[in-house]
Amino acid sequence: MKTKRRWLSLVSLVTSVAIIGAACSGGGSGGGSGSGDGGGNAGTGASNSGGGGGAASTKEILFWTPFSGADGAFMQDMVDKYNASQDAVKVNFVIQPSGEYYKQLDVALSTTGERPDLMIMHVDQIPTYVSKGQLAPMESLAQAAGIKKEDYVEAPVEYSTIDGKWYGIPLDIHPLVMYYNKDLFEKAGIAAPPSNMAEFEDAIQKLTDPGAGVYGYVLPTLWPQQFIFPTLVWQNGGDLWNGSDVAYNSPEAVEMVKWMRSLVERGISPGNVQQDGENTLFLQGKNAIQFNGPWMKGQFDEAGINYGIAPMPQLGKAKQAVFAGSHNFVIPATLTDQATLDAVGDFLKYVASNSIDWAKSGQALASKPMLESAEFKALPNSAIADSFSYVQFAPNVLNWPTIAEPIWGELSSALLGEKDPQQALDDAAAKSRQAMNK
Repeated sequence: MKTKRRWLSLVSLVTSVAIIGAACSGGGSGGGSGSGDGGGNAGTGASNSGGGGGAASTKEILFWTPFSGADGAFMQDMVDKYNASQDAVKVNFVIQPSGEYYKQLDVALSTTGERPDLMIMHVDQIPTYVSKGQLAPMESLAQAAGIKKEDYVEAPVEYSTIDGKWYGIPLDIHPLVMYYNKDLFEKAGIAAPPSNMAEFEDAIQKLTDPGAGVYGYVLPTLWPQQFIFPTLVWQNGGDLWNGSDVAYNSPEAVEMVKWMRSLVERGISPGNVQQDGENTLFLQGKNAIQFNGPWMKGQFDEAGINYGIAPMPQLGKAKQAVFAGSHNFVIPATLTDQATLDAVGDFLKYVASNSIDWAKSGQALASKPMLESAEFKALPNSAIADSFSYVQFAPNVLNWPTIAEPIWGELSSALLGEKDPQQALDDAAAKSRQAMNK
């Protein structure tokens, strides 16, 4: 997932996905076996072929992911350990650049050329690919491998179950989380991270020090608003979709946009924050609180910041809720070779109980046995799982990334003070309706 993980254009609300992306780290070239020249389609072995340098009976499978940032190394480690653990299956791991991932996937799934046997897909992309007939249900593969639905967190399993068929085995759930600078909190006399609006307002006032150029919370006007905006709308009792139409220009949504803009007007946040500006200030110790995704952990660890991780506080009036993405394993509808299906199932069975390396990238795992393990609970990002009971994904609407795309430019205009919040969201809704031909 990534500093720039585009959520399925809302990023799908999230594209992004990716959303979320997003998670699915942006930038950088993929490394490891099969990543070839920077993440292109250069697998080390042919799909559905045996051998390739291993034992004669070794079955090779081609596995595509969009993990082209720092998180790619963690997945590579997990694949390498699986390959070393047995001789029957070899997983050829290929990283496609995250910004081009779904374009590459569309080409692979729509042509007769080489295509992956196993893919990572953001959960909110699954309905669209199912509607195009490009994904196969996972039940038979899961049953043969001893993989059970009940061993995974319910939210992504329910989302990827369409017309009674299960299409995605979840790897992780990546909700919006709160990072905070422990040194600045201690200096301001704040003992614990805020969990509601009153505590948040109190904290950011105490944390803001204009003389030192330190801000309590730096408001991003671009990414990761794809995670922040829907979270605040849901928390305030609004929605993004009402069942038949976009709904993100509601009074509940407008109220939260006005509140975000007020942070600039009150001097809590600088104005006109450019892409990643809030992160740059956080790395410099000038931004006390940042809302972002689990994929930021590696960057903060490398920078040596004394930071903490906590669930997103409830800033709206109605309920606790948080926007999330989820990486899921999916298989193409054209994959019918039983030996290959069995090999894929064997790898996924391994991942279900050996994915702690992926958790070390900052992600919270979707496998319940792994969530309950002592290894996971010892990680600082284990706190992320506290929000799993109230995570929400992008609306389960076909082509949601395209529908939701107008939000982000209009929202940025409102947060920059260039347009009235109501007008901005009304304009976004009108453009979305054009995209739906309504």
